Amino acid sequence: MRRRAVIIGAGIGGLTAAIRLAHNDYEVTVVESRPAAGGLASGFEIDGLHFDAGPYILLDRPGLDWAFQRLCINPTDYFQLHRISGVYQVDDGSAELISIDDSLETTAEGFDARWPGAGERYRRFINKSIATYQRLQSLQWQSRPGLLDVIRCGAWRDVPFILRSLGSVLNTARLPPPVIQALGIWSHVAGQSANAAPSPLALVTSVMHRIGAYYPTGGIATIAKVLFDVAVKAGVEFRFGTSVQRIGCENRTVTGVKLHTETLPADIVISNAGLATYTTLLDDVGHAALTGRRRRYFDRLSLQSPGICAYLAVRGQTEPPYLRFRLNDEPDGCRLLITPGVIDKSLERDGWHPARLVAPMAQSRADAGGEKGQREFLNRIVESEAWWRETFSDVRVLRTRIPCEWGSHFSLHRNSMNPVMTSRFMLTGRIAHQSPWIRNLYVAGSATHPGQWVSFCAVSGIHAADRVLTDAGIQS
Repeated sequence: MRRRAVIIGAGIGGLTAAIRLAHNDYEVTVVESRPAAGGLASGFEIDGLHFDAGPYILLDRPGLDWAFQRLCINPTDYFQLHRISGVYQVDDGSAELISIDDSLETTAEGFDARWPGAGERYRRFINKSIATYQRLQSLQWQSRPGLLDVIRCGAWRDVPFILRSLGSVLNTARLPPPVIQALGIWSHVAGQSANAAPSPLALVTSVMHRIGAYYPTGGIATIAKVLFDVAVKAGVEFRFGTSVQRIGCENRTVTGVKLHTETLPADIVISNAGLATYTTLLDDVGHAALTGRRRRYFDRLSLQSPGICAYLAVRGQTEPPYLRFRLNDEPDGCRLLITPGVIDKSLERDGWHPARLVAPMAQSRADAGGEKGQREFLNRIVESEAWWRETFSDVRVLRTRIPCEWGSHFSLHRNSMNPVMTSRFMLTGRIAHQSPWIRNLYVAGSATHPGQWVSFCAVSGIHAADRVLTDAGIQS
């Protein structure tokens, strides 16, 4: 008799887990509260323009290739990937505008023209970073890498690097402060200080230079659509517009999931709901299986707010870079303008292009301000800040989202995307793909895997499914 698996959430991690199990003869049902698959990687259309709905802006090609290979999918059979040339630019309001191109030489030469000697120092930093990345890369393909795994892949020499913060790693490069700030821009996106952010963020720019950053034709949502289509062909059943109320447990073992009007029995459950798996979804029996210390740990984890977003229709000359960051000295002072039309010309409609204006917002500030404070923050950026409008000849604001709207639309835990990926969180352990407390309960999604790439969510679903297969004695 086929084993029954219920997967909570049709995000990227839920989709890859579903396909992996269906390919191994599991009867798989995916329960999704929204009317379509994809979660934060989904898309939508307004006035004929296609938008990526969520926070994802780039593709990590190695991670995507690894996940698709595990699912026996050739990405190039389904979509075209564009390597982004002018990747991003950082403007702190001064004259020190920093541009990061996918070409290492172009970027280094730009630094050298302004700070003689900085280009060579930058090349050395990137070469050292890519070597570190290559040694650490295989650890991404493991569910819970340990010390022996670090030794086997030759990354033992990188243990001091892993133990450090992003800020301390960047400072070793001896580059001009504006360049250091540009390399650490990803900590601003997460609302962190560089000294709290984990060291692997220092590797992002080296990956862009040596491997490339990519964007698929049609947008990030193309990835979710492909995975959904493959899942349907594999026999996965989807229940859209349906919310899971509780994960049923008996004797610390999963029994199924409780919906509004029925209970779906299951031999295993994979939750793509992140922290909510333990803080909200477990029934009383399952919740009692967690120690008070563990419950407090989940409750106290620092969370990352999705911030605010304005979806724009823009006219005018659309030129690189793809990403334009603007920084100021105030709290939550990072802004990001995303213009996919510089990469994918097929997105243009009657002279209009889609664009997004994004601003991170600290979880504490979003919670304290509530809907009113979040809306005031959004309005101030959209209505009072002129820098992002100057790029275009005409702009229309088609839709906006604030943290509480992200939360309600995507069923996010406490209106957050995931735990903030601090150095401490990486060292003490991400949320395990296989629950240590509830038998036959597994977790997928960004809370289980570091970083914000779509590919990392895809990898997490594979890891969760592979733990299921290993526990069932099936070769994974």
